[in-house]
Amino acid sequence: MSLLELVDVRVRYGAIAALKGISVTVDEGEIVTLLGANGAGKTTTLRTISGQLRASAGEIVFRGRRIDGLPAHEVVALGVGHSPEGRRIFPRMSVLENLQMGAYRFGKARKDDLDRVFALFPRLQERRSQDGGTLSGGEQQMLAIGRALMSRPQLLLLDEPSMGLAPLLVQQIFDIIREINEQGTTVLLVEQNAVQALSIANRGYVLETGSIVMSDAAASLLVDPRVRAAYLGEGAA
Repeated sequence: MSLLELVDVRVRYGAIAALKGISVTVDEGEIVTLLGANGAGKTTTLRTISGQLRASAGEIVFRGRRIDGLPAHEVVALGVGHSPEGRRIFPRMSVLENLQMGAYRFGKARKDDLDRVFALFPRLQERRSQDGGTLSGGEQQMLAIGRALMSRPQLLLLDEPSMGLAPLLVQQIFDIIREINEQGTTVLLVEQNAVQALSIANRGYVLETGSIVMSDAAASLLVDPRVRAAYLGEGAA
C-alpha cells in the first residue's frame, strides 16, 4: 500500500483550474520528485496535501486514511511535514525558537529531535541564538527543512529547496535530503533543478499547466529527450 496517494485531485483558484485531475503515488521510503515550469501546479499540489488548500474534487490518502479536507495542523499531526517555497521562517525569532515552533504538536521540542537537526545542519547549531532573518539564504533553507523535521514527519514535503542558492550549497542541500531519506523519512520533492532532483529521486512526475504529462523512474526521465529539452535546454532527439 502506498504511503501517499492522490486520486484525480482537482484544485481551483476561482475560475482557474490549478490542478486538473492529477494522480500521484508515493511509496514508503521513496524520494519522488515533481518537475515542471512555474505555474505548472507543483506548489499547489504540496499545499493541497498539507491542508493549506482545499481540493475541489478527488481524494488524498495518507497511510490508508483520507486527509483531503483536514486542517493543516491535523495533517501535520498525522505525520506530514512541509518545508514551503520561500522558506517562510520567522525572521525575528532565533534559530532555536524557529525549530521549537516546528515541534509545536508535541508541546515542546525534544532534545533528540534538536540533536538530529543539528547533526544534519551543524551551521544551525553554531547560530542557534541568532535571529532567523539574519541568516544567509542557504542557512534559512536549512532552517526551514530543520523546522519541518521537528514534527517527526513520516512524509516530508520539500518545495524548491535549491531556489536562489549557490551551486555548492545546492549540492549540500541535496546531499542532506538524501541523508534524511536514508534515515527513514519519505520525501516528496518539488524542484526546478531537474538534474539534481532526478539524481536523488526514485521516481518523478512532470506537470504542465495542472496536468501530469509524464511519469517514470527517475533514471529514465533523466535521459528522456523531452525532459532534457524542456529543463536542460537541449534539443530533443
